[in-house]
Amino acid sequence: MKRIITILFLLALLISACAPATPIATEAPVAPANPTLILATTTSVQDSGLLDVLIPLFEAQTGYKVQTVAVGSGAAMQMGQEGNADVLFVHSPASEKQFMADGWGKERVLIAHNDFIIAGPEADPAKIKGLSPVDAFKAVAAAEATFIARADKSGTSSKELGIWKSAEIDPATTKPAWYIETGQGMGASLTIASEKGAYILTDRGTFLANKDNLQLTLLVENDPSLLNVYHVITVNPEKWPKVNNEGAMAFLNFMLSPTAQDFMATFGVDKFGIPLFSPDGGKTDADLGL
Repeated sequence: MKRIITILFLLALLISACAPATPIATEAPVAPANPTLILATTTSVQDSGLLDVLIPLFEAQTGYKVQTVAVGSGAAMQMGQEGNADVLFVHSPASEKQFMADGWGKERVLIAHNDFIIAGPEADPAKIKGLSPVDAFKAVAAAEATFIARADKSGTSSKELGIWKSAEIDPATTKPAWYIETGQGMGASLTIASEKGAYILTDRGTFLANKDNLQLTLLVENDPSLLNVYHVITVNPEKWPKVNNEGAMAFLNFMLSPTAQDFMATFGVDKFGIPLFSPDGGKTDADLGL
């Protein structure tokens, strides 16, 4: 009898061990009171593919649902100024500082940087390869080589106009035939430059992300003046009480978190050998020499 009981006990243990384990419950994020968050962001961030990964991560961690509007930095700040966005992800430092000084922004934090480059046709008719940005623009103008300008009040457009100003040339006003304004985002403008065999100023991240589809080559790079810095700005709820300030702060803190910062540190390495962004969470503009 004892032997039978022992066998039955062992069988019970065996059946228990083989039974499927009960899944461990994982807590879903508590749904925010106002789950909709409107993010106005520069097209260069969108076109690089960065947000395709970070936004789903943010949504999964917080319960917010992000409505992304990809426009130039100037248009993004205009949305903030009109109370039509909760949070901005932009790269036009001078305009951002004015935005904050005018009281439209509540918080502004440094998130990451990459750099601008000048790309153009491999034949390089203006012979700009290896020149400084200012000398490259002078050479383009002297050769009357086709140049594509975004002309959309974006951070990239502001940088381009600044280089022309340093070169003491003003094609945006004189409108020569070789200077073509697209009024479009970075990805679309790169496509136009490729089709026309033109020169263009672009952020490195968007250029690399689209390089396989472009007949353009990198010609000018690694100049300190081409630094491209990204900040997140929350829209001031004192100006616009309807904005989702809690959601905006959640997004800002997420972009500073190890999850986002560590991802940016490696984003693009598998495909291009270098990251498309350098994370700057915890740093100040002064740390980058700004």
